[in-house]
Amino acid sequence: MDLALKSCHALVLNADYRPLSYFPLSLWPWQETVKAVCLDRVDIVSEYDREVRSPGFAMRLPSVVALKKYVPPAKRPAFTRFNVFLRDSFECQYCGSEEELTFDHLIPRARGGRTTWDNVVTACAPCNLAKGQRLEHQCGMHPRTRPFMPTVVDLQHNGRAFPPNYLHGSWHDFLYWDTELEP
Repeated sequence: MDLALKSCHALVLNADYRPLSYFPLSLWPWQETVKAVCLDRVDIVSEYDREVRSPGFAMRLPSVVALKKYVPPAKRPAFTRFNVFLRDSFECQYCGSEEELTFDHLIPRARGGRTTWDNVVTACAPCNLAKGQRLEHQCGMHPRTRPFMPTVVDLQHNGRAFPPNYLHGSWHDFLYWDTELEP
């Protein structure tokens, strides 16, 4: 496959012209985007200079599309390891490290602790190992921020601090990162 085509992702906006998600950024590969256009599920907002062709069809590749039907955002984010890291800004809640991230149960599972938003924090492997199965007051390790169940808005806000490595210039009007965009 043409390497240039492989990089022609389309930013997917909801019907209100906001990205479906910021982190991960709502992107579709060009094939999915063309399919959605042909099925009349999206409006094309912006296009690349690239074109795809078949014997009876030619189309400029969309760089930004908007869904025709509004998809309500989830009211509560899913509890996932990734979302815990995102809530905690990808930093160990004990020492601030961004390396070797795991998650730690404030009340260890061995002591009946549950895997819930309010009992789990991001921890680097060395801090997690140092804390072990002890309670925070027993080892003197207290999280910088108390764990909580974030809203979808909280996660989207935190996600804006971690833009993808590549942002096409046509996406600029729909994204809210303070970073250079590619032309």
